[in-house]
Formats: sequence, C-alpha cells, structure tokens
Amino acid sequence: MDYLDQLESKSIYIIREAFKKVPNLAMLWSIGKDSNVMLWLTRKAFMGHVPFPLVHIDTSYKMPEMIEFRDRVAKEWDLNLIIGQNKKALDEGMNHTLGKIVCCTALKTNGLKSTIDQHGFEGIFAGIRGDEEGTRAKERVFSPRGENKEWDVKDQPPEFWDQFKTDFAPGTHLRIHPILHWREIDIWHYIQRENIPVVPLYFAKNGQRYRSLGCAPCTGSVPSTASNVEEIIKELEETRVSERSGRAQDKEAEDAFERLRADGYM
Repeated sequence: MDYLDQLESKSIYIIREAFKKVPNLAMLWSIGKDSNVMLWLTRKAFMGHVPFPLVHIDTSYKMPEMIEFRDRVAKEWDLNLIIGQNKKALDEGMNHTLGKIVCCTALKTNGLKSTIDQHGFEGIFAGIRGDEEGTRAKERVFSPRGENKEWDVKDQPPEFWDQFKTDFAPGTHLRIHPILHWREIDIWHYIQRENIPVVPLYFAKNGQRYRSLGCAPCTGSVPSTASNVEEIIKELEETRVSERSGRAQDKEAEDAFERLRADGYM
C-alpha cells in the first residue's frame, strides 16, 4: 500500500465504524475539497451508496458556483440532501456587516444546531483536517459534544495507536472526523488519483484562485496560476502561505476560530 492507500483505508475504517456504532448519522457537506473527498470515501466504503443524509448549511451567501456544484452532484450521485438554514436570523437581517463571528455563529453554528435537533442526528461526520488550523489539530476522531453541541477541548477521550472510543452515554452527540489525519496536499494528490470532481473556483482565473471555500463576503482568493490539479500540487509544495489566509472570520481575533468551534461550529 502506498501512503494514499493507507490514508484511504484508515478513513474508510472510521466511516464504517461510526456507521456500525452510532445511530442516526448524517454527513456535513460544505461543497469544499475536503468534504468532497470525505463523500468520495463514503461512497467507496458502501459500494457507491451513501446510507445516510448529507447536510448542507446554506447561509444564502455561498458562491453561485458552489450551489450549482451541490445541486448537480446531489442529482448525479442520488444523494439524500438536507439543506439547513437559520431563516429567522436571515429574516431579521443577519449578515457579515454585523461582524464575521456574529454572522458565522448565527448562520452556520446555530443553523447547524437547529438542523441536528430537527432531525435528531446523534452523530455528524465533518471533513476537518488537523493541519488546516491550530484549533482543529486539538480534535479527536470521535469527538463528544455537550448538551448544546458545544466542544470542550479539555474533555476529550484519548486516542492512542488508532484506538477510538466509540461507546458513549446515551444521548451524547458526536462529531466524527474521518480525514483528520490528512494534509491539504494529500487531499489534492487523492483528488488527482481518483479524479474526484471539485468546484472550479479552486482553479486559477485571471491570476487568482481559492484555496478554501466559504461564504462569498468572507472568503478571499490568493494569487495563483494553478489551473489544474497537478499545478495546484506543485504550488503547494512551494508555498508558505496559510490555507485559510483568505478566510476573514479567522482574523477578527486570535482565538476567534476556537471560540466558534467551542460553540458548535463545524
């Protein structure tokens, strides 16, 4: 097995283990490269089928290319897609001008929490990676949440030698992270090998491309000439720029992203 096979094998094991142990599962689908790889791994794990719903939290500020990709792929792959939205906050005028963290909390975190409660999901797959951001590096693969879906970084189970705690008290909400051990460049090598479709925004146009996708008002592009996957990989081998350098909410305060995640952010 090469290293991509090893990454794939571990992720598929985690997905199947969660499916066996956790009732009423769903998978977050942000439409980004990481969640597309996680979805691809899930289809591999279950012979082309996805045996649980995909949840997309729609803030109404996503880039049009992302929504087009979501709807097209959901139809082509026959996905059970649930679109969650904090309509009350949107009706009251919530938007990024009121503060990036305030907006993220209302439209993403609270939108996700209400969707989880509405459908009674006991476990949610999330496509986060430990190398993407310092707070995510503190996560566990099987991460228990509090009563209000909050994350206590100081109260997480140990995970040594790929031994995962999967037995929790009834009513515990779990976030499961099947690609926590992947790196950004691994994701792109795997996309290249498997020919996984991604949103075209990742490829350079007029000297700019996106490394991380989110809401349009809070996501910036980076200078780039990488117009295909091979060129993206070459660029990543040489860059020292942070993957989330274009995400505005990370810049509001030093601990902004950790506070978001502690409150239940994806």
